[in-house]
Amino acid sequence: MSEQTPAAEAPKKSKKMLMIIVIAAVVLLGGGAGAFFMLKGDSAEAAEPEKGVITAIDEALTINLADGHYLKLAFSLQQTADAAEAVDTSEAIELAIDEYTGKKVAELETEKGRTAIKEELLAKIEKAYTTKDDVKEVMGIYYTQFVTQ
Repeated sequence: MSEQTPAAEAPKKSKKMLMIIVIAAVVLLGGGAGAFFMLKGDSAEAAEPEKGVITAIDEALTINLADGHYLKLAFSLQQTADAAEAVDTSEAIELAIDEYTGKKVAELETEKGRTAIKEELLAKIEKAYTTKDDVKEVMGIYYTQFVTQ
């Protein structure tokens, strides 16, 4: 019977050793994954383009909303430093008209509603003003006039 006691203790030690190895592996993998995501975040921030000139839309737009209301809208385009020259604003004006036409005043009265539609418009404008070489020419829009009636 004394011979069976050491044999019974051997699996306990190997289970402890296995558990230590598993924990060490999890800690190392977790640390590696954390470092990867932290470094990835830094490179994404570094890829953000620098601000360039601001190109203003000369005249305010009058856009028909739903239920006989209208929106008087004026905005400017924040270009990137990569943009060679001032962009033609015609496409941005058309995109704004398309985005806002038919919207309800209730959608535009709240800050949440204005922010949501502005983000949608900005995404369309950024896509329109990105060159074939993936050079982003416009990175933001600023409302200079926003009146609903």
